[in-house]
Formats: sequence, structure tokens, C-alpha cells
Amino acid sequence: MTETNFSYSSLTPELQLDALASIGIYPESGLSALNSYENRVFSFTDENKSRYVVKFYRPQRWTEAQLHEEQKFSLELSTRGCDIAAPVIINGQSLFHFQDYSFALFHNLSARSMELDNIDILYEAGRALGKMHRIGAQSSFKHREHLDVQTMLTNPVKELQSSEYIPDFIKPELFGILQNIDQAVTQQLSEHDFAEIRLHGDCHAGNILIDNDLPFLVDFDDCKTGPAIQDLWMLINGDIQEKQLQLSMLLDGYQEEYQFNLQELSLIEPLRCMRMVNYVNWINKRWTDPAFPLNFPWFTTDQYWKELLQLLQHQLAALKEAPLSLQPGY
Repeated sequence: MTETNFSYSSLTPELQLDALASIGIYPESGLSALNSYENRVFSFTDENKSRYVVKFYRPQRWTEAQLHEEQKFSLELSTRGCDIAAPVIINGQSLFHFQDYSFALFHNLSARSMELDNIDILYEAGRALGKMHRIGAQSSFKHREHLDVQTMLTNPVKELQSSEYIPDFIKPELFGILQNIDQAVTQQLSEHDFAEIRLHGDCHAGNILIDNDLPFLVDFDDCKTGPAIQDLWMLINGDIQEKQLQLSMLLDGYQEEYQFNLQELSLIEPLRCMRMVNYVNWINKRWTDPAFPLNFPWFTTDQYWKELLQLLQHQLAALKEAPLSLQPGY
């Protein structure tokens, strides 16, 4: 879907309340903004003391069919026993419209953020992801994005080439590195043919909440088709020994629910490259949104682009190294 410059200026508190009233929801408390840059998300308590989260989707980002497919996937997972934050259904609908906005309602979880150094939680997170993938593999998306090099790397590099926020002095070296990364990632991914399933797509620790020591997956806004490892690799960090231990615990839980193809471990660094470059271009595309200069003030500084260049050089080297493996004896 083609995006044009968009402003949330019309999403006033009055419009938010009117939108909720249109589906019979009347907040008793004020609407408290939650940490979200792409969409606008608020928590509140209604007149019946029920606690909710409302998400107003960024217009022009997804098509109507893509939004419906995200919600259908979430509801399917919830119905089949996955612990996720599924949209609330009112009068047979879970996706609502008011003026220029699409929005959805969720129950507010009394939960805490996931801690990546908690090995027991990693095991449970692995089980949750395995269960989700087992269900995700049983059907396919028709409208959601596909996790591929063109969408996540090649196109973002092209868009960055016309960015006015990149210092001129660094452009030759920066785009030289980006071209090398694009070529290396394209080659590596072309050498493999992995099964592709419906994914969460943006499964970092911030999108896993812990409630009664069980992980709940939230925010399926970026759900897409791709290899299973996409929903696992962002939960692994630290030195090589820490990564191996974390990976072992994740897969111990995962394979209680679904078989994992260990050859997909070779995709971790290519996928990391794709995410890094796509993230930079995401900020670049959203810079006219006032929330972005406010929350990413470093983006237009020379120091940021120097550090990014060094990080990309390190990542290019990582592509040439042996992929992460499990601890001996796994």
C-alpha cells in the first residue's frame, strides 16, 4: 500500500472518545498514551471498571484486507488456546472504523515485561512460539507482507539514497557497505529453501508480556509470512555462550509444540541485517511525524551515522562467520 505524508493531528481526545462511543464503550478514566510510534495506543478504564487498550492504526499503512487478516490470525490463535492479546469482538466485529481511522479494542493485561535473562521464561516463550507456529503453518496469508530481501532490504536502501537526513560526507562509504550487505544477504537467502509460515513478525521482548509466569504475545501489527526463526532470533543476545544457552532453552520449549528446522539458524544474521536497515528507513520515512524527532533526536546527528556505519561493517563481517549453533550435546 502506498503511503503519503500523514499527520495524527486529527486524532484529538474528542475524536478518540467519539470513536469508542460509536462501539458502545465509554471511558471513565482518561485515555493514557502507551509507548507506540507507528500507531496510537491508549489504555483506559470504562464505566463498568473494565480495563482496555485501544489501538488506532496508522492510516495508509495497511490495506483493509491486511488489517482484517491480522485480526483473523489473532482471533484464530486465541480461539485455539494461544496466550495472546486478541482483539475484543463487539457485535460480531473486531475491526472498527470512525472517520479516517481504523481501530481495535483489547483487554488490558496485568502483566510485566519479559526478562531475556530468565531461562525459565525463555522455555515458556519457546513453547508459546511453537504453539503459535504449529497453528500458523496450517494455513497461509493472502494479503500480509512476505519477509523477503526486496521488501526488507533492497527497497529500504533505495529509499535511503534520497534521504535528506544522511550527512553527505558519509554517503559513499555508507551506501557501499549497504550494497555489499544487500548482495551478501540476497546470495545467502537464495541458497536455501525454507518452509514459510504465518508469523508474529516483530517478536522482540517488548511484545511479550508475562502474566502469572506465562508469556502473552501482543501486537500482531507486523504479522507476515516467513521462516520460523524470525520469531526467535530477537530473543537471543549476549556473548556466544549466553546465546547458545538461550537458544537451547527456547528450542526445548518450542519443540514441545512444533518441530524446528535447525538449518534455519543460518538465517539469523541475514535477518538481522534486514531488520537493521529496515529500521533505519522506518525512522527516515516517519520523520515528519512529530513523535519521531521527539523520540529519536539522534537520528540527524553525524555521530549516529558514524556509529551506524561501524555497526553495518561489523554486521557484514558477521555474515561471513559460521552461524550460531546449539550447545554441544543438545
